Amino acid sequence: MHPKKPDFTLPSFPPPARRSFIAGLGSGLGALAVFPAWAQFRVEVSGVGLTQLPIAVAAFRGDAQSPQKIAAIVQADLERSGQFRAVDATGATLDESSRPDLAPWRQRSADSLLTGSTTRLADGRYDVRCRLWDVVRGQDLGGQSFVVPQGDLRLAAHRIADFVYEKLTGDKGVFSTRIAYVTKAGQRYSLWVADSDGEGAQSALTSPEPIISPSWSPNGSQLAYVSFESRKPVIYAHEIASGKRRLLANFRGSNSAPVWAPDGSQLVATLSRDGGSQLYALSAAGGEPRRLTQSASIDTEPAFSPDGRLIYFVSDRGGSPQIYRMGAGGGNVERVTFTGSYNISPAVSPDGRWLAYISRIGGAFKLHLMELGKGTAIALTDTTADESPSFAPNSRLIVYATQQGGREALVTTTLDGKIKARLTGATGDIREPDWGPFQR
Repeated sequence: MHPKKPDFTLPSFPPPARRSFIAGLGSGLGALAVFPAWAQFRVEVSGVGLTQLPIAVAAFRGDAQSPQKIAAIVQADLERSGQFRAVDATGATLDESSRPDLAPWRQRSADSLLTGSTTRLADGRYDVRCRLWDVVRGQDLGGQSFVVPQGDLRLAAHRIADFVYEKLTGDKGVFSTRIAYVTKAGQRYSLWVADSDGEGAQSALTSPEPIISPSWSPNGSQLAYVSFESRKPVIYAHEIASGKRRLLANFRGSNSAPVWAPDGSQLVATLSRDGGSQLYALSAAGGEPRRLTQSASIDTEPAFSPDGRLIYFVSDRGGSPQIYRMGAGGGNVERVTFTGSYNISPAVSPDGRWLAYISRIGGAFKLHLMELGKGTAIALTDTTADESPSFAPNSRLIVYATQQGGREALVTTTLDGKIKARLTGATGDIREPDWGPFQR
């Protein structure tokens, strides 16, 4: 079950749902492991968008013999984005090598058509190709080709979906990006890295002690996180490729809520080394932290603006937790949220236009979205236990954790809240998602 949301006035508070992790500190760090049950999510898309592009994705030639059905993965990606409506392509198998008859697709009201092939090569790799057609204008919009090992077939499908998305919307696709999240199954905590659709999950770390607050580095090579294996919150950085980790902050008191600066040179975190919980800058190379806030209140949950000039954070300096912002070097603090008595967990969109956060409304914790230029905010959900919002790197989707029907789940939503995709795992709690950057 989702934990109760305690009062804000605990020392060095993490976001409400995270506090359940703090109870009962034990000992030791478990070995790295992969649990296949978490590698498979069930994805359920709900809602209807106001304007969706009708696209037909025909079965790729060779899909029937492929261990991954490329066309189905591409179609699921496009539908989950909220920007596309699938046109029934049942019975059609078309490859990229010849011009299809577009008339039947016009009759089915498709604006575009994707065709392709999946071919197993003699060395065991797969040649995946596609071609996109503008059905209305009768134009060839180009194609893609990848030669990949079997283990990268899903990645090839995600890259094809990215190609289609960018060609037809003008925005960069995010299907080949990754998400990080934390699970708790029994007394075991795990930090995972998965595809943006929740598939292909790999465990970066497992421990009998809580793991919280994963935060991607700007180039996607590292995750900062907080571990309680030392019987107190300590911040580490984990290298995704090698699995190596290094200590970032183990000062007296609590070390929590790390976030990377956009240039990767430093992190900002909440430390209680000098008494109260305040924000400090930490060099990514290590060294003495630099204090950024000077208040008698709890200041925590920092989040950078995409240009690195501002830090948004949560403080109870006004009597209740609200979101504030200040210059990246500290100072010039101004309040951002004024509606509601409890606003936490700020996340700024990569384009700088939006602020996502969690607001307590009548005892329910709901995801809200504010347009920063206007200061207007709307609730995006009808659930009551939302937490940890994080934007996709193209600013078009938000992933967050919530509880639906008694089950923990990760959900992605469009910015108007109309299209949601729920990713539910096999067992246990799943929470604290952080959406990784575009791959460089």
